[in-house]
Amino acid sequence: MHLRPLGLAACLWAVPLAAQSNLPISHRVLANGLDVIVIENHAVPLVTVEVDVRNGSMTEPPEFNGLSHLYEHMFFKANRTIPDQERYLQRLRQLGAVWNGTTSEERVNYFFTLGADSLVPALRFMGDAARFPLFQQAELERERPVILSEFDRNEASPFFHLSQAVSRELWSPGYFSRKNVMGDRTMIATATQEKMLTIQRRYYVPNNSALVLAGDITPDRGFQLAEQIFGDWPRSDDPFATPVPNPPPLTESRAAIVERPVNSVTLDLAWQGPSVGADPASTYAADVFSAIVNTETGRFHQRLVESGLAFGANLSYYTLNHTGPIQIFAQTTPDKLLPLQRAILDEVEHFADSDYVSQAQLDAARNQVMVEGLFERERPSSLASTVGFWWSVAGLDYYLTYRPRMQAVTRADIAAYARRYLVGQPHVTGVLISPEARARIALTPGALLGREVAP
Repeated sequence: MHLRPLGLAACLWAVPLAAQSNLPISHRVLANGLDVIVIENHAVPLVTVEVDVRNGSMTEPPEFNGLSHLYEHMFFKANRTIPDQERYLQRLRQLGAVWNGTTSEERVNYFFTLGADSLVPALRFMGDAARFPLFQQAELERERPVILSEFDRNEASPFFHLSQAVSRELWSPGYFSRKNVMGDRTMIATATQEKMLTIQRRYYVPNNSALVLAGDITPDRGFQLAEQIFGDWPRSDDPFATPVPNPPPLTESRAAIVERPVNSVTLDLAWQGPSVGADPASTYAADVFSAIVNTETGRFHQRLVESGLAFGANLSYYTLNHTGPIQIFAQTTPDKLLPLQRAILDEVEHFADSDYVSQAQLDAARNQVMVEGLFERERPSSLASTVGFWWSVAGLDYYLTYRPRMQAVTRADIAAYARRYLVGQPHVTGVLISPEARARIALTPGALLGREVAP
């Protein structure tokens, strides 16, 4: 994990991060450990107030699985100042706010976007919600069916079942809860007020949180208001003094077959990729390489899609501190499934070849990254969430230096990344297929693992 300074004597600790990039981002740390990030953009008189917390499924052993997500829902309920959800929502309407929250593996966030003239009451409103939740039992019981209905919607999709099956194999059943953002039905259905307060006391503390202010606001005003409204939030013990465990390494290739009434066949090949905390250099190479591989003129697309083996194919890497997955998704017909899988694995074995990536492809990927970066800055509200995610997962320095470091990636860096995480490495093959199609091609896990030949 990225560590922050403790025991600061001064009221504010300033970090000259803005000097490291041309982004309009300023950053300070309050004496209680709260990171304050201001993104200045006066194009329109709107401001986004966001709180990010280093929490999520990574913190959840099985008996807590899904409670970070439940907590996100309960954030928009009663607190010391607002007595119930109805008045909470009424106050948001009075402020003219657009609001939401999200939960992921390593970050939970909450945000309001509203007129700049409502900034001060919005900050007080956010402070009360973050610091003084009540978790009333009646509200907990009313919210459970809402989350359980999300389960129902997810389980209606066959792709959800494929994702879950691959994830269990990739991370192991014993670690699965720390990657399972949606959570466990039973844990959510039986969640108690005391469990929710345990999460609040451990993770919802200033030295594990960031306040992001984006839009029509100056850094000086943002820092002043943050100190005024959040400065007396008491620092707590480091919630990660006992670190979150990393997933056990995948030691052998595995297969998972999911049967659902689908027309085409979906193939999901997954590897354990880099940790941004342990191997940040590989994360830059992973992103550049994914951009190169996914171009329609590249060798990967030509062999798998233009050849007719697949309807489509895509390589991705998801950056996380506790090991991010590398995945290849492809769709095809049942009769082409095994030839497609073998062609993908053969391509992977060539990923580290000196001529797999050309200099022209690398230059084009760099330009693509720069263009995406310019578009990203156009909306302060979405930029706030992006910055908050990177603050939580990788640290603000990582975000502010991301594009220059991407520009510095070489073909040798890409080959080193491929050798370390993909070429010859254990992986999980997941297949989503109809029962009839599976029977017709006699598909078995052994056939996917190359241990037997399907007829």
